[in-house]
Amino acid sequence: MNINRIIVPPIKSQGIKTKLVRWIRAIVPSDYEGRWIEPFMGSGVVTFNIRPNKALLADSNPHIVNFYNAVANGEITAVTTRQFLQKEGAELLRTEGEYYYLVRERFNRYGNPLDFLFLNRACFNGMIRFNQHREFNVPFCRKPNRFSKAYITKIANQVKAIADICNLGKYEFRCQDYTVTIAEASANDILYCDPPYIQRHTDYFNGWDENDERQLAKLLADTKARFILSTWHSNKYRKNQFINEIWSKYNILTKEHFYYVGAKEDNRNQMLEALVTNFGASYEEKNSQKVAQLSLFEKK
Repeated sequence: MNINRIIVPPIKSQGIKTKLVRWIRAIVPSDYEGRWIEPFMGSGVVTFNIRPNKALLADSNPHIVNFYNAVANGEITAVTTRQFLQKEGAELLRTEGEYYYLVRERFNRYGNPLDFLFLNRACFNGMIRFNQHREFNVPFCRKPNRFSKAYITKIANQVKAIADICNLGKYEFRCQDYTVTIAEASANDILYCDPPYIQRHTDYFNGWDENDERQLAKLLADTKARFILSTWHSNKYRKNQFINEIWSKYNILTKEHFYYVGAKEDNRNQMLEALVTNFGASYEEKNSQKVAQLSLFEKK
């Protein structure tokens, strides 16, 4: 498998890191011997492009976990994906899109992983959003001919690529809270955290607020593992207040990025993306200064 080719996963999500993978991959320490751990796996795009030998991929959304478990264990394959999307796509076209809502109702009742894939690739803007009753509620994208032959082939190939990656390593997929996942990390592991962005992506499966952001900060401050956190730094309208309030003691890298998320084009703006790490020259220098100050205080 060509390690330089960016693998695009079959599941899409808000804030997917496809165009940031090379940037994230470039800062991953090469000397870790443990697991690559993601408490918020989402689409899984970062893991599938890092391609670690051992990985724990967790999410609070059971439908994401069920889908990738089904791919990893061979229940969902490129062949079954193609057959399913051909059949469902033909019905979508025949009903001029109305069939989408029948599949959505069926999925909310039974939770079939292939129905989840269908909805994810046929819904508006490829969003993953659930209401208070944990029901998928994203509307149709208004394209009844969504599942063309070429599009189905593309998705089937994406499923095969993920299956091949899972077969090359030891990958575990779990549905659990991020606090549980982070608690499992050891000093030999790397934690990659990509939570819903505070004050931006708040309609994910469980939501995300200031208490969650501060709890995450406490857990990462206490972990023995090295971590990488993805968050937003600022845009032309405002700055993420928690960069200074919570994350400023760590190493912070930034990069301009454009997200195609939002119902209106005016809402799709350039953003300064941030990677926060507890390793790297800047963080080590800050810690050295802190240790020196503590030592000086103790001498007094």
